[in-house]
Amino acid sequence: MVTRSRVVKSKAANLSWQRLRPMEAKLVDALPEDGIWQFEPKWDGFRCLVFRDGDKVELAAKSGKLLSRYFPEIVVDFASVKSKHFILDGELLTPVGETLSFDALQMRLHPAQSRINKLSIETPALFMAFDILADDQGRTYLDKPLLERRAALEAQVDRLGKINRLRLSPFSRKVSDARKWLARAGAGALDGVIAKPLDEPYQPGERAMLKVKPLRTADCVVGGFRYATGSKKVGSMLLGLYDGEGKLNHVGFTSGISNADRSAFTKKLEKLRGGTGFTGNAPGGPSRWSTERSAKWVPLKLKLVVEVEYDQVTGGRFRHGTRFIRWRPDKAPDQCRCEQMQREARPSKLIAEILR
Repeated sequence: MVTRSRVVKSKAANLSWQRLRPMEAKLVDALPEDGIWQFEPKWDGFRCLVFRDGDKVELAAKSGKLLSRYFPEIVVDFASVKSKHFILDGELLTPVGETLSFDALQMRLHPAQSRINKLSIETPALFMAFDILADDQGRTYLDKPLLERRAALEAQVDRLGKINRLRLSPFSRKVSDARKWLARAGAGALDGVIAKPLDEPYQPGERAMLKVKPLRTADCVVGGFRYATGSKKVGSMLLGLYDGEGKLNHVGFTSGISNADRSAFTKKLEKLRGGTGFTGNAPGGPSRWSTERSAKWVPLKLKLVVEVEYDQVTGGRFRHGTRFIRWRPDKAPDQCRCEQMQREARPSKLIAEILR
C-alpha cells in the first residue's frame, strides 16, 4: 500500500536539484504565426534553477552541476528572503556596461574562491526569472500550464519583495513584439526569442519549447582534433553529437581558430588526450576525399563542449566547416544530441500539437 508520506517524499525527490532538469527548446527557422504562444527574450547566459529549501539555497545548471559556489551574491540574495521553500527557473546573466557579457559569466567558473568572490563584487550577476516549479505556499507547478505558471511566478516574486539581483523576464503574447526582440538579438543582450506554448505543462529535460536565433548554432562534443599541417598546434577540432543509442557520431569540424587562441586551444585539448573519442561514426574513414593527413586525428576524453555556427546539414553532418563561437562549460557532453540538427522547415507540426 502506498502511503501519503511516501507520495510526498517521492514528489520531493523529483523536485530536488539532483534530479530535476530544466525544460529546453528546439531550434526552428521562424517564429510561429498561429497557435497559443508566449514569447520571451532568449537571454545570453547560464540556464539555472534556484532551489530554496529551508535555510539552504542551491543553484543548479542544466547539466545538473551546482553553480552555487560560483555565484555567492545570488545565493546570499535568495537566502535573505523570508520565504523558505520555492523553485524558480531562469538565467544567470552578467551585465557589463549596457550589454550582457557571456565571457564575464564564464570567468566566474574559477577554481579559486578568492577570485570568485572578487568577481562577484566587480561584475555581480543577475538572475532573470521566467518560470516557477514550486512556490512558498506548498504548491507545485510541473503539471500546470504556462498561463497558470506565469501568474504564480509573478505572485511569488511579489511575495519575495525587493531582491537586488533578481529580475522578472518580460514576455508578450504578440508575435509582432517577438519580431522586434529578434531584430535586436545578437547585440550583446539577447540571444534570440523563445516561444512557449501557453497551455502545456512544464516538461523537465524535454525540448518542449521553440527557439529562434539569428544564427544557426549547435552545441557539440569535441571528440578529437587534428594538428595543423607541419605544426604542433591544433588545426581543427572534430565535433560529435550523440544519437538515440547513446553513441557519439562525428558530424563535422571547426577550424576557424584564431592565431591568438591556437596555443591555448592546443594546451586545453592535449590535456584530454587518451580518451575513446567517437563511439559511433568516426572521422578518417575511407572515402575518395581521404588523404593520409585527414585520416590522422587525436581522440580525446569526452569532456569539452563547444558552440559552433553552421550553414547547412546534409546526411546528418554539417555540410561545411563550422565557426567556433565559444566553449560551453555549463553544458554536459551527453546533452549534445543529434536532434539539434533536426530543424523543421516550418514549425507547423508543433503548432498543430498545441492548437485547442
